[in-house]
Amino acid sequence: MKKQILALIVGLVATLLFPALTFFADDIPAIPAGTTLQVRLTTTLSTRTNQNGDPWAGKVLEPIIANGEEIVPAGSTVEGRVTFVKQPGRVKGVGQMRLVLDKVTTLEGMQFSASVGLEDAQGADGAKVKGEEGTIQGPGKSKKGTAIETGVGAGVGAGVGAIGAGGTGALYGAGIGAAAAVIHNVLKRHKDIVVPQGTELTFIIGRATPGKKVPVENP
Repeated sequence: MKKQILALIVGLVATLLFPALTFFADDIPAIPAGTTLQVRLTTTLSTRTNQNGDPWAGKVLEPIIANGEEIVPAGSTVEGRVTFVKQPGRVKGVGQMRLVLDKVTTLEGMQFSASVGLEDAQGADGAKVKGEEGTIQGPGKSKKGTAIETGVGAGVGAGVGAIGAGGTGALYGAGIGAAAAVIHNVLKRHKDIVVPQGTELTFIIGRATPGKKVPVENP
């Protein structure tokens, strides 16, 4: 008899508490999985000046709406970090940089924490986002520019050879000019990646990300 009474009491308490628990769970907003997050970078990043662990910041461009409710307004603050930097080489190897989004905070103090890799970057000159981890790869050397430099070097060398050997040394001069152009290209680095302030970054939230209330800093 006592066990039945105890079970009845437990069942009654659970019945009374369950709606409340459901209410609070539903009251916490969450960014749905698969949501595209558009961010405008407010920090300038570069493979020349930045290192692993450096922070970056941005602003949400387009609001995020879930279940008919705006949960992340435009203008919300975005914070992230640089997780990988590789400077461009002189002979081969373009620059690389990896950016990760860590959290989004609304003006009302709702914060969403997520570790999300970059999908796209519009505004980084010549750079492209590649791979599943969202690595920005910098531009390589211009083939056209290299051909022009080699041609100019060969032409100058040929001219020097012709002057020095009455025209018969032009072939030797051309070889000297081409060699000089090769040395110049070896000493010339690939371009550094520069992701300027104002670049539009695209992230895709991989899984549902619930928010939490945090203190709002007074301006």
